[in-house]
Amino acid sequence: MVAFNHSIARFAVWNLAGNDRFPGGAGTGIAPDSKKALHQALGLALLDAEFVTLVEIFPESHAERLRELLALKGLDYQITHLPQPDSHLGIGFLHKTGIEVENPRFIPGSEGDYQGGRQAFAVDVRIGARFKAVVIGVHLKSGRGKAEQVLRDTQCKVIGDWIETLHDTPGYKHHAILLMGDFNMIPGQDVSNFHYLGGDDTMDFVSCWDLQDRYSHILSSGRANLLDGFAVSRNYSTRYITGSLRLFPMHWTLKMGRAKFREEVSDHLPFVASFKLF
Repeated sequence: MVAFNHSIARFAVWNLAGNDRFPGGAGTGIAPDSKKALHQALGLALLDAEFVTLVEIFPESHAERLRELLALKGLDYQITHLPQPDSHLGIGFLHKTGIEVENPRFIPGSEGDYQGGRQAFAVDVRIGARFKAVVIGVHLKSGRGKAEQVLRDTQCKVIGDWIETLHDTPGYKHHAILLMGDFNMIPGQDVSNFHYLGGDDTMDFVSCWDLQDRYSHILSSGRANLLDGFAVSRNYSTRYITGSLRLFPMHWTLKMGRAKFREEVSDHLPFVASFKLF
């Protein structure tokens, strides 16, 4: 096993906007040699995180294509990805050499009452002798109406209960839990969603605190919302470097305005947080 000789590890999350199954789209996702794929690989290279949760992977081969494009830039990533049981939109993980990623599994029933919804995807992560965590990637039901919030409640209840059970499972009682993805929830609005997802103070939604004045989702009208989320468990997540979660301004790094970035790269911006390994 290759040693990971760093004092911190950066964990990121990004929605790739692979869903084009709506009026005007081809329904085939992101083409391997498209401008979008090339821009995304360049953006990930500039992000340079050790572990990246990728949301809305479509087609399934796109994650592997990104890994190949990153390798051409000298970045050695591995990919952990499983096809979603009932959705064409995938969740997967990119991780650098030296990070142990094992036991990929879906959280059963975490699509809730949303027919064709995405199940939360979890892996065990170990870095060096001290850092051990379970990382959960999610892509919850979109929509700002009451009906969509109720559907997210059914998803959040299952995920929140799974996390509480994991806390009491032998072999995992001292693991940190990192929960990240496209929550499709807005802090201060979707209160019930956050309540069910976080349990009785089980999760600390650091994105709600560290990113209060920022946005991650770019709308066609130019407005933006903080729909993406990043949370750490209150127990055994002391390695999160407080205040380190940041919105990565990938549109600026690619020298694009928000509208062009939305059209040519993604309608979401990534988050990245740092965790100490010593």
